[in-house]
This record gives sequence, C-alpha cells and structure tokens, in this order.
Amino acid sequence: MAILKANAREDLRRSETRKLRAEGYVPAVLYGKKTESTPVFVQGLTFMKTLREVGRNGIIDLTVDDGKKHQVMVHDLQQDVIKGHTTHIDFFEVDMTSEMDVDVAVNLVGDAPGESEGGVVSHMLYTVSVRALPRDIPEQIDVDVSELGINDSISVGDLKAGENYEFQSDDEETIVSVLPPSQEEEEEPADTDEEQEPELVDSDESEEEN
Repeated sequence: MAILKANAREDLRRSETRKLRAEGYVPAVLYGKKTESTPVFVQGLTFMKTLREVGRNGIIDLTVDDGKKHQVMVHDLQQDVIKGHTTHIDFFEVDMTSEMDVDVAVNLVGDAPGESEGGVVSHMLYTVSVRALPRDIPEQIDVDVSELGINDSISVGDLKAGENYEFQSDDEETIVSVLPPSQEEEEEPADTDEEQEPELVDSDESEEEN
C-alpha cells in the first residue's frame, strides 16, 4: 500500500490556495463517514506518482501532520482543463472491513469481427458500478469484443462477476454494440430536374396576366 504525506491546511484564503498551487502543491480535503472534514495539501508530483502506482480506485495511506495514517481513496479529482494540472483532491477515508459501491472503468479488449465487415463499434457504457471490499475493488473491467458481429452487443448482465466483487449496474444496460454500416451512401439522390414542380409564384403571375 502506497504512503502519501499530507499537511494540514489552516489558511483557507484564496490567495494562500493560489500560492500553494504556484509552489507545486495541491489543495485537498480529507473526510469520511467517521472522519471530520479536514483541509490538507499534498505535493503535486508525489501525488501523481502515487496515483499511477495504486490506480484510480487504489488505497493510499495518507499520513497527516500528527503522524496518523488514514486509509483513503481518491473520491474526486479536479483538474485545470487548459493546463491539465490537478487543482483539488477529495480523499475519502474508507472502512477496510465494509463493502462499498464504486464506479470502475470499462476497457474494451480485442477486435470485433463486425468492424472488419463495415460495422461500427459503439462503446456506450464507460463505467460500471461494482460492490466490494476496498482492497478488492478492480482497477478496470475488461470486456472482450472479439466475438461481436454486426448487430451484436454486450450488456452488464453478460459480464461475469469476480471472485471478490459483484456488479451493481442494471443488467440491461448496454456496454458495447456493433452498429450496421450507414446506408446513406447507398441511397441515390433524386433527379430534381425531372421531378421539380412549377413554382406557384409563376402560376399566379400568369393568371394575373390573363
């Protein structure tokens, strides 16, 4: 389990928050069902290395100033859409003995035969809800599409639960499907010259002249 050091954040003014970010730190908050909300900050590069090490749903030992370790997950991560920097983190302290529901990313694996036949692979559900103990939450759910032909699909109900987790999403939700090729290009445009009707304006003018 990865360890990350955090410092208590006592000055919550915006000017101080901007200063922290300018110095390479990321403002954050630590909270949980039995943990009082505590403003903290962590070193930005160290946090990103830790996140890559444990994964998006991994458990981190967050050590605050008093030396106490909090077993946390990254509940929310805010980023600057332009610069790509992490601007704020929500650390949620988990109960390692209680199951929890978490959204886990869906990863498509393999090549669908229907795609080589002109079909289009449509990835419709990017996360699925999983219930498990914190230590058993998978990093991602791999979905094999290597047997999908045109008009075939895979729904949540088609997935097999892991040994230590079960799916909570609706069984009927479609994860991926292979759509048939578009028919638009095969349709010939109508001959507008032959089918064009006389303009009504011209007809009215001819009646006035008579």
